[in-house]
Amino acid sequence: MSVNTNALGSNKLKKRASITDTNLLLIITIAVFIVMYVCAILFLKKGFTKPQMFFNILNENASLLVLSCGMTLVMITGGIDISVGQVTCLVCMSCAVYLQKVDEGLIKGNVFTSVLIALAIGLAFGIVQGFLVAYMEFQPFIVTLAGLFFAKGMTTIVSSDRISVTYKPFVDLCRTEVNVPFLGSYNKLKVWVPAYVEVGVIVALLVVIVLFCVLRWTKLGRNFYAVGGNNQSANMLGINVKLTKFLAHVLCGLCAGIGGYLFFLHACSGSPLHAQGAEMNAIASSIIGGTLLSGGVGNIIGTLFGVLSLSTIKNIVTSLGLEDAWWTNITVGVMLCIFLLVQSVILARKNKNKK
Repeated sequence: MSVNTNALGSNKLKKRASITDTNLLLIITIAVFIVMYVCAILFLKKGFTKPQMFFNILNENASLLVLSCGMTLVMITGGIDISVGQVTCLVCMSCAVYLQKVDEGLIKGNVFTSVLIALAIGLAFGIVQGFLVAYMEFQPFIVTLAGLFFAKGMTTIVSSDRISVTYKPFVDLCRTEVNVPFLGSYNKLKVWVPAYVEVGVIVALLVVIVLFCVLRWTKLGRNFYAVGGNNQSANMLGINVKLTKFLAHVLCGLCAGIGGYLFFLHACSGSPLHAQGAEMNAIASSIIGGTLLSGGVGNIIGTLFGVLSLSTIKNIVTSLGLEDAWWTNITVGVMLCIFLLVQSVILARKNKNKK
């Protein structure tokens, strides 16, 4: 039996090119994070040498990580959701008011019910916005912009004042710390202090793992990429494009509910000013993580490193003594421009290979 060696060689070359194109953005993101963090350790120090500094990045950004994962799903399908920040704020305020009333004895309830409230709010926004985008074929930006304003108004209706939660079971949950085995540092008294993460980090990492598995090994994940790559081709393959887009927004809304509760856990309060600009940070983290704005390309692990990179650069700017907000914004803006430039080069390369 003869074997066409030329065909086999051609297939191997195509496979290598495909693998390179798929993973290049992820490799760049991971490399940028490692270089930044190593440089911070070598030249800035100021706490970067301590493991707790890294885990504090996760503690402070568990909510952003979940929001960014949801944003990545929508962006892979070629859409966007700019309402997640205000949905987070609405979740925080609603849960804070609920637990305050429970603490005052006005209603019966518990922490678990507040979690259900958060999930219900996120799902409601995801279902409504997903229906309007997928089945009514409205532009995702316009639909989610309306969702942003609606959530902002509803937050003020729930309460216009900052509410600090004093309900003991919830406060105890907020203060729960999970020690990281074998990692830590010595304090000034030469006492070993183990590194720790908050409960929110555990939840956020579980969300990352679940969504990574969905995108990597399920039919739904493959459909997300197919729809984002080309709607018409996806239709010809028998993929239900409308249902796929709808489910992407539903999952994004669910992530907004989970992320909102994690923000609530970290802040232990509700305020109309919570999570301001979180949607922009989520979009930025997804882009830095290698998700293309045009759709069809994205990776949850890349999004994780996108959040870490974004947070690290902010910490580096602060450590340099540039604490004014505009320096952080300028640095993030430059970083985004660089990643968008890299993405455009990779897109041009892909189009060239297709020809």
